[in-house]
Amino acid sequence: MSKVHYHFDHVGSYLRPQALKEAREKFANGEISQEELLKVQDELVKELVHHEVENGLQVVSDGEFGRSWWHLDFLWNLTGFEAYQQEDSYKFHGAKTLTTNVRINGKIAENPNHPFYRDFEYLKSVTPEGITPKVTIPSPSLIINRDHRSDLYADYYDSWTDFLDDLAKAYHDTIQHFYDLGARYVQLDDTTWGYLIQQFENEKNNPEKTAELAKIAEDDVYTINKALEGLPEDLTLATHICRGNFKSTYLFEGGYDSVAKYLGQLNYDIFFLEYDDARSGSFAPLPMIWNNRDHVELVLGVITSKNPALEDVDAVIARIHEAAELVPLKNLGISTQCGFASTEEGNILTEQDEWNKLQLIKTITDKVWS
Repeated sequence: MSKVHYHFDHVGSYLRPQALKEAREKFANGEISQEELLKVQDELVKELVHHEVENGLQVVSDGEFGRSWWHLDFLWNLTGFEAYQQEDSYKFHGAKTLTTNVRINGKIAENPNHPFYRDFEYLKSVTPEGITPKVTIPSPSLIINRDHRSDLYADYYDSWTDFLDDLAKAYHDTIQHFYDLGARYVQLDDTTWGYLIQQFENEKNNPEKTAELAKIAEDDVYTINKALEGLPEDLTLATHICRGNFKSTYLFEGGYDSVAKYLGQLNYDIFFLEYDDARSGSFAPLPMIWNNRDHVELVLGVITSKNPALEDVDAVIARIHEAAELVPLKNLGISTQCGFASTEEGNILTEQDEWNKLQLIKTITDKVWS
């Protein structure tokens, strides 16, 4: 089935306005009710959507304004998981996160009362006609052998495969629920491939360890594709392959070469790929990721979301044409390499800087694909 290629897209998260930060703090301190918090949140999401459309986006998100993390808020609201405080924070380059994590505490399933459904319904209600509201959630691979989140699987499952199957079904049912609410574009954000890129490089001289990493990659492909299997054909399914994004820092580095064959097996329509600096590697793996799938779009993150400096238009256009020597231009798009605020702390730039970046991408898109 043919999918629409917008060429100009955005990963999804935006800087939290000060009014939202203050409201969330008041709610945490018991000074306002959840209803009062949601009223503030909704008004700011409505303003955000207006700015997204004003800056030329055909696909809009709610900026992830209803969550503190890009991934954990979603995961601990699935049936079968709970939040807890781990001993260590995530080791970003030059920054430390909070110590919150998530772990299994029962059989995994969709939560029909997941708060993200309510947030999507509101986003849809304020999205203008002709514009597509997008859902962003973390990939199920974030559970599989990542940060101890699957350590307790044997307490609730007879086998590893049974665990993977339930995880996939929980995701399938969740995505179908979003579809039933009117979603036609769902994006699964994924740092696992960035983690594996780093680990494959670190362990390249250790055959036993690289075999273990390959098994993790195979399990990720199995689970993701099982989750996506049988979903409606008019649902666009995207993924963002991320190397970490917290206060303008990162977790992992390295090119896509070691994981490209696995990405090429994933049944997504759109792949957001980070390409904003040298740590992202070359465009050489793009053909393997695209894998001659005419409906697939590779969105190149050649514009950084980590600082306010605006890239040179001609230099970016040259990079796009370089990529187009490997994958047809019609199957390419551009975006920032990540969102502007993968956690509520946000990257080190201003709200105006966000719109300047999007205006730059729109200008380049019009020049290349008009």
